[in-house]
Amino acid sequence: MDPITPVHSTGVLLLIAAVAVAVLLVLIIVVRLHAFIALVLVSLLTAVAAGIPLADVPLALTSGFGSTLASVALLVGFGVMIGRLLEASGGAQVLADTLVNRFGEARAPFALGVAAFLFGLPIFFDAGLVVFLPIILTVARRFGGSVLLYALPAAGAFAATHALLPPHPGPVAAGTVMGGDLGVVLLVNLPIAVVAWYVGVYLFSRYVGKRVHVEVSTILMGEQNDGSGSTAPPPPFSLVLSILLVPLVLIGLNTVLTTLVTNGTVAEGNALVETLVLLGNTPVALLLTLMLAIATIGRRGRTLSETQGLLDASLGPVCSVILITGAGGMLGGVLRTSGIGDALTDSLGDLGIPLLLQAFLLATALRVAQGSATVALTTASGLIASQTTDLSDVQVALLVTAVAAGATVLSHVNDSGFWLVSRFFGMDEKTTLRTWTVMETTLGVSAFAVAAALYPLVG
Repeated sequence: MDPITPVHSTGVLLLIAAVAVAVLLVLIIVVRLHAFIALVLVSLLTAVAAGIPLADVPLALTSGFGSTLASVALLVGFGVMIGRLLEASGGAQVLADTLVNRFGEARAPFALGVAAFLFGLPIFFDAGLVVFLPIILTVARRFGGSVLLYALPAAGAFAATHALLPPHPGPVAAGTVMGGDLGVVLLVNLPIAVVAWYVGVYLFSRYVGKRVHVEVSTILMGEQNDGSGSTAPPPPFSLVLSILLVPLVLIGLNTVLTTLVTNGTVAEGNALVETLVLLGNTPVALLLTLMLAIATIGRRGRTLSETQGLLDASLGPVCSVILITGAGGMLGGVLRTSGIGDALTDSLGDLGIPLLLQAFLLATALRVAQGSATVALTTASGLIASQTTDLSDVQVALLVTAVAAGATVLSHVNDSGFWLVSRFFGMDEKTTLRTWTVMETTLGVSAFAVAAALYPLVG
């Protein structure tokens, strides 16, 4: 649903958003109302308070909910089935053992983060996280301690690549809108993303993982000895790695070819290109990966009927994850429909401060107000695009960094990704705010700090 013309001033809309978040937290943390119910209730009240016509309120609610589920439900469903097969067959343990034997126990969190960073170069945050989840949880189970020690480096790596690096849609859109060279954006932002991940994610995860204990979640893989494992020997490392490389290759081809077609490097209408783009569409790529996993590791020591029962059992626990994530998207959608993004854009368009800082603050304000990092990134980029015509490609690339950094910080309850991380890693809302929200902020601030240090040198 398109944003309405705001019926309140920017200040009032921001107040409504702040009150909505506060009420939501009270309902969930203090009243202990189920998060799904609380999110839908607060979304309804916010829609009415923000001045969305009453006849359009149901559409505003279902639009945000439906668009989020459209991107999340298939990924989570296929992803958890792949993860369950990896875990039950012993494939996740094989990967974890190989990783640990290669890097050692002390470096396991670092190794997970590096592997996730490489895996996340072509794959979107939510898809990468779901597929990588069984490896994270298996390593955490093996060594004990807080799951945050292992989860945050990997999840933060996916967040860093998704926010900062082409061919992910946010930085591609920002670089294109501001007239930059996407190749330069990639070359400049890749080392920045590495530094920001190490400082803002890895070092933070070592600090918080020793102070906040979170048990390893059983939501995706069941109890450690639930009897669902196969009696057959675990699959070889090469087979498990090949299964994981299927979505990596297919989705990577999709993103690269789509970018080449958009830039005019590859002509539209090529049958082979269109076929590869279809196969690399994230849900399709995960479906193909799941079918391969069923045919290989899923049938080891089991009948097809037993494999089906295993997959059925994997879906039940994640219904809550899917619904809560969709409801988080509902709240963000209501805030966008209320016109808060347009109101902020109009009021913050001329801040009278340095361009790089302006880009960061605009994206941060939009991110906090309406939740979607992609919307914050693209909107802020469009706002400052008129001021980038005389800048070099390197300066534009650093502006992309600043906008992406602002669109990363302060992930909270109006962000569907907040709920995805919360439920997958078994954290309550208060703990997620103390860990994931802070980590996203340190990641974004670290990226901006590097960009701010470099910008005067290339002017």
